[in-house]
Amino acid sequence: MAKWEGKAYAKLAGCKAEQVWPLLQDFFGLDKWFPTLTTCLPVQGVSGQPGCVRFCAGFKTPVDGGDKKAMNWTKQKLLSIDPNDMVFSYSIEEGNVGFDSYVSTVKVLPEEHGCGIEWKYEVEIVTNCELCSLGYI
Repeated sequence: MAKWEGKAYAKLAGCKAEQVWPLLQDFFGLDKWFPTLTTCLPVQGVSGQPGCVRFCAGFKTPVDGGDKKAMNWTKQKLLSIDPNDMVFSYSIEEGNVGFDSYVSTVKVLPEEHGCGIEWKYEVEIVTNCELCSLGYI
């Protein structure tokens, strides 16, 4: 199966890694800092413990070719977390976003005069999803 792999990096000047990490490690608090996410709710487990699951919704995307917009949603599972290295990984377990076997890793890296956030992902492309058939993916 074909896979997409990607990586993004953002540098934050004036913010130490130790200041940023508490925001990211709060697995059930993604909507507190991710501007287009309208909902992030606990589904199972304790935030920050491997195995916990969150429900996320937002990212309005047209899915029927018309003027209407549908809410995209996912259930995401925390796979691992290491507060000492300020890194965690999670997977998308369910959703309507057209991904299969999605795994992502987020890491906060100390830098001179600030920090960096690295986000990597790997995902199998689902070719029989509604978004794909409409040409959005």
